[in-house]
Amino acid sequence: MSQAELKSFGKPDEVREFPYGRLELIRIGNATIGRAIFEPGWRWSTSVQPIARTASCEAPHFQYHVSGVLGIRMDDGTELEGHPGDVSLLPSGHDAWVVGLEPAVVVDFQGMIDYAKGKV
Repeated sequence: MSQAELKSFGKPDEVREFPYGRLELIRIGNATIGRAIFEPGWRWSTSVQPIARTASCEAPHFQYHVSGVLGIRMDDGTELEGHPGDVSLLPSGHDAWVVGLEPAVVVDFQGMIDYAKGKV
């Protein structure tokens, strides 16, 4: 790192929209950080799976849960619920959905580079 940097999700470098949600990406230093906003009704398997074209989410995530509640089911059957203030580490192979009527917002430090981008 040769110089200090400051960026804001108020002016993301890239925005990807999908049914019931959006992903805002910031590129800073050698990292890509994503803020995902999932609206009530969002579920990975119905909102993003048609874009990703994989059986389950293959992106690993290291994320901070800002608001709302995110339900998560790993392919091995393990279930988790991410609440505001939680930090989750999810390997590839999961589904997720919004629990309740409040949008779920997460900041992800690992798995958003290709998220909701589709296969080429």
